[in-house]
Amino acid sequence: MNLSKERMYQAIIEKDSRFEGIFFTVVKTTGIFCRPTCTARKPRMENVEFVFSTKEAFQRGYRPCKVCRPLEHSHQTPVAIREVLDELVDDPALKFKDADLIARGLEPNAVRRWFLKNHQMTFHAYQRMYRINSAFKHIQQGQPVTKAAFDSGFDSLSGFGDSFKRIFGFSPAKGKAQQVIDLTRLETPLGTMFACATKDGLCLLEFTDRKMLETEFRILSKSLNAIIVQGRNEHIALLEKELGEYFAGVRKAFSVPLLTVGSDFQNKVWQALQAVPYGETRSYQQQAAMIASPTAVRAIANANGMNKISILVPCHRVIGSDGSLTGYGGGIWRKQWLLDMERANR
Repeated sequence: MNLSKERMYQAIIEKDSRFEGIFFTVVKTTGIFCRPTCTARKPRMENVEFVFSTKEAFQRGYRPCKVCRPLEHSHQTPVAIREVLDELVDDPALKFKDADLIARGLEPNAVRRWFLKNHQMTFHAYQRMYRINSAFKHIQQGQPVTKAAFDSGFDSLSGFGDSFKRIFGFSPAKGKAQQVIDLTRLETPLGTMFACATKDGLCLLEFTDRKMLETEFRILSKSLNAIIVQGRNEHIALLEKELGEYFAGVRKAFSVPLLTVGSDFQNKVWQALQAVPYGETRSYQQQAAMIASPTAVRAIANANGMNKISILVPCHRVIGSDGSLTGYGGGIWRKQWLLDMERANR
């Protein structure tokens, strides 16, 4: 991507997240380097330069900013919090108190802020929600309501019933008949992603900073007449394995079953995307030819933008007719990274 110094400076003034990962700002007066979205006070244009990797910043003698932390992936789950979440996955009945967090070297207020930012709820609310979701999953699998409640850490059956109905809108006894979409956070080299799957297949894989994410959740829930709950299933387990192999450069195709929720035309477009080989690209015009709709370029671009399953339905492999990188829900910098990685490993 060819960018002028003026355009990059404008991006840091506007804190434009589209340039995350594309370049870093090095500040000559302070000796630090920042990501484009850094919230620290902006230096004058004559006091900055721009580099295109953290390695280059280090080679020039700059150190990472303590405000925006450019060495960390945006939205990535910190390792210590990830360990706590893994323990909750293994045993949803666990109840972490502030003292438990402090004993692990975690500052409770910092943990609270992280959960509010990334889950729109406090850590303690997240734990309660996770216990409810765990019980729901057990009920779905045929476990009696009483056993599901107590195994998930609830002390009172009536309290469990009230909480369950308040969250889901129906009683635990009716939970077995309700369609469920499992939701899990996954860590990748490009940042944290959300994965959603039903018993029929993967229906969403998106980066957590995707602007349309809440809309996509609503579409899935309404279209499938399902409740989205924190949880895992066999399709998500297979996805984690194959996604890890993909990012390691050793997997070029996926076997995870997909449930693509959309119109007939959108599904036709998404099937054509899956036919674009690993490490190659197609223009929108070529994609239109693939589905025998040569005049539907704009509609195809819109359908690509509505794709809810990143990477596996590879809309990152579609580029402009002039070879330029066009819009991508995960950010142009991720599109460039994915294309570079695939070309290097094909």
